[in-house]
Amino acid sequence: MWNVIGQDRAVELLRHSLEIDRLAHAYLFVGQPHVGKKTLALNLAQALNCEQGREPCGGCRACIRIAEGKHADVQIIGRISDSNSGEAGLKKDISIAQIKELQQAAGLQPYEGKHRVFIIDGAEYLNEESANCLLKTLEEPPAGVLIILLTTSDVRLPLTVISRCQRIELLPAPAHAIEQALVEHWHVEPDKARALSRFCRGGIGWAVSASIDESLLEERSLHLAELQGLATASLEQRFDFAASLAAKFGKSRDSVVEILGLWLEWWRDILLVKNGCQQFITNVGQELALSQQSESYSLAEIRNFIEAIRVSLAQLERNANPRLVLEVLMLSIPTKDEERIKLPIV
Repeated sequence: MWNVIGQDRAVELLRHSLEIDRLAHAYLFVGQPHVGKKTLALNLAQALNCEQGREPCGGCRACIRIAEGKHADVQIIGRISDSNSGEAGLKKDISIAQIKELQQAAGLQPYEGKHRVFIIDGAEYLNEESANCLLKTLEEPPAGVLIILLTTSDVRLPLTVISRCQRIELLPAPAHAIEQALVEHWHVEPDKARALSRFCRGGIGWAVSASIDESLLEERSLHLAELQGLATASLEQRFDFAASLAAKFGKSRDSVVEILGLWLEWWRDILLVKNGCQQFITNVGQELALSQQSESYSLAEIRNFIEAIRVSLAQLERNANPRLVLEVLMLSIPTKDEERIKLPIV
């Protein structure tokens, strides 16, 4: 059973390749955080090693061990622990030593299954050395070995690596599919499932985690409160916030991208309310706050700030200076007429 939600196109492509025995030797799964990339990769590993056939049954010994992360022939490679680096204690890059270990293991026969599968989680963190090292394996893959690269964006991957993989893009899952899955599979209360399906922006993994861990919703509310506070903050306060966000970006760029994505979502809702389309908002339960903010700004101001967030996200994706990008974004935040920021005269 394929467990990934809302990715029917990707599942059918892989299923067909398995049926005609034309699976690629390497895949690149591209999609936003929490969209199901790792789940799909593990399902594919299960399909290749399932004791019942070419579909992941989920119940045989191989499928269970893969799901539990205990199968000897299925390995997940990612940034390793480092107490001196990053909020989550992770090293900055996936090292060449890790890729050399992958190459050594790929040269061995499967130990307990039929195929060896290597899943590189966060392929965008491959540095130049490790990417070049991996390229050798992608060019001359050993028989019976499948390599799956997972990334939130392939912009930071070398074209030589991308060209040797079959690229599959995982789009945000539809809200209705996420809502239904939360109710049916995770037994989430319907109203909460509806809210989470909107909040997660197509990333079911976040919705499932938030249904269990209330702190994720609290963190989300905090980021929105920070955004609203910046509307009345001084220039100095805005720049201080930009500095703290830039420092966070250096340790955990994905977390900053998620914060800016949340900001984009909030201001899109303000635009929807401004245009009388409240029924389409993402932030259900925040109708009053959105209505009040929509009355404080012109359509041009709202649209301009939405575009400013988009531009900032694109610049960060292309490795622009995060401090500079975020400071420019702070200057773009619209302010109420009576609270306009006065730039210092120099």
